[in-house]
Amino acid sequence: MTTKASTTRKRRSTTATAKKEVNRKKVPLLQIENIPIGKIKPDPKQPRKTFDEKQLQQLSDSIKIFGVLQPITVRKSGKNFIIVMGERRFRASKIANKKTIPSIVRTYENNEVLEVQIIENLQRKDVEPTEEAEAIAYLSDKYAPSEIAERLGRTDNFIRQRLKLAGLIDGFKYYVRSGEMTISLGVGVALFEPEEQQMMLETMGEEFNAHQINRMINNRTYDLEKAPFDIADKTLVAKAGSCAECPFNAANQGNLFGEGKMVCTKSPCFETKKTKSFLNLIEKSKKENILLIPEIRKYWADEEKNQLVISQLENNGLKVYLLDDIEIIENPIVPTLDAIKIEYQHYDYSEDELKAELDEAIQSYKEDLENYNSAEKNGFVNGIIFHPETYQNKNVFIKVIEKSKNDSSEYAAPLANRKMADCTPEEQIIKINEREIRKKHIENNKQFEEVVQMVRETDYIDTKKTFSTDEMVAFSISLFENNVDFTAQQKYFSKLLGDTSKMTSVETVAHFKKNFKKEIFHKLIRYILTRQVHFGESNHVNNLTNISFYRAMQGYYKPKIADIEKSYAEKRDKRVARLKERITVLEKKIQELKD
Repeated sequence: MTTKASTTRKRRSTTATAKKEVNRKKVPLLQIENIPIGKIKPDPKQPRKTFDEKQLQQLSDSIKIFGVLQPITVRKSGKNFIIVMGERRFRASKIANKKTIPSIVRTYENNEVLEVQIIENLQRKDVEPTEEAEAIAYLSDKYAPSEIAERLGRTDNFIRQRLKLAGLIDGFKYYVRSGEMTISLGVGVALFEPEEQQMMLETMGEEFNAHQINRMINNRTYDLEKAPFDIADKTLVAKAGSCAECPFNAANQGNLFGEGKMVCTKSPCFETKKTKSFLNLIEKSKKENILLIPEIRKYWADEEKNQLVISQLENNGLKVYLLDDIEIIENPIVPTLDAIKIEYQHYDYSEDELKAELDEAIQSYKEDLENYNSAEKNGFVNGIIFHPETYQNKNVFIKVIEKSKNDSSEYAAPLANRKMADCTPEEQIIKINEREIRKKHIENNKQFEEVVQMVRETDYIDTKKTFSTDEMVAFSISLFENNVDFTAQQKYFSKLLGDTSKMTSVETVAHFKKNFKKEIFHKLIRYILTRQVHFGESNHVNNLTNISFYRAMQGYYKPKIADIEKSYAEKRDKRVARLKERITVLEKKIQELKD
């Protein structure tokens, strides 16, 4: 006897079975066929262009033993088949002399084939970066970066960086593919238009020079955090709008320079805003009767770039005071322990010593704050100090230094303290030559610092080359000038000796000799060489340690150092040529006075 409940169960079972049958019809099982290799052709539009020969051979060896474990995917093309996915397995099978290859035949529409190939290739681990960038650029015509990231299991920033890398010209892509150029550096170059990239490539020359490329990027980009204007201001230059929203702000193209780092990559626009901000600063000074002071010493007032700034102020009706003419009181910054640690990071200070420095800094801060709060009572007025090149500025209190009315004559003052206009032609020539000597010295300081920084950015410390004579001389002189004290030995070099707390001096030496490695010695020396150079007033022509280091580095980085030297020499030659013209005019005046 059939009950109502059993009838219902049968009906449900029949319905479920029917649904399964419908689903089976909707998703047919894929058939694997062993297709003759001769009938299969690679797709000429396949986005993947490079195949590692060594890895292909390894795969071929595996196929000879185990066969093709995963079938390739093909599509019908007349009497033959075109590869959609699996060209690497196909190539390896041909090397293994296989006659057939397991394949799945599928049908695709329009550009679906290329999209499938691109996504399949991008999911590989060994994809070449520039090919990856070009493939992602193709997908960006159809999908937003976030959608591409989701499909590939990548971050949005990764996709944005690859999209930027796709804009690299072929000349630079070659260096990325060869491994000479890092992806991050390639992205930095790709920030610029193809014409400018080509100019950078030609300027670099035939040999790849990462340091030179970095310098060119730095000269063409601007740190918006140091901009002399409000980057959120949409009205400063109305057509340009806000820097915060600008597509030429690297932060809006992905974190190309680091997390949230805002860098302007459109120099004409930045320069326009910078100039407009300076003009606004002048108007503010005139309107609010605020002293506007350029950060220029009288010593450098005759520089062409400084003369331009001074003339701009004068043409706008402002009286020009230089740093030598005023006293300044700035709003002091509250000292912190973190700031103290950074300031004394190169000193062997204990925590107690750092706290003592902090206490002293806090005491100085209190005194400075008291002076700042009483500045107006002591005759100081509101002022603004600005940098003559960047136009970065800050509000300060200023007092103009009054000169004594009883001073007999400025001509009685030492030559170095007199203005150029108050000197005789002969004295002007002397001052010009003295200033040039000083400028060369300062340039040498900067040039040496740049070379040292360049060396520190390379893998010089880890190099395995045998020591050159120059390196050994440099090390000997460095040791002579810079003896390592006992504290530093215990703090920094104790690992070289091991735990010596229970050893005698003789045992310590024996222990070190037993565990000595040449590589450790080389690394230690090269570390010391890069750390014991002197900056400030010392450079590569006036200091023994620096001279010996500079010459030693020629053996490793001669082309790069030559490039740095060339850039400074070109500036120097132009300036010397202008100075010669000035001296010639002065010499004519001297001759006229004699006649």
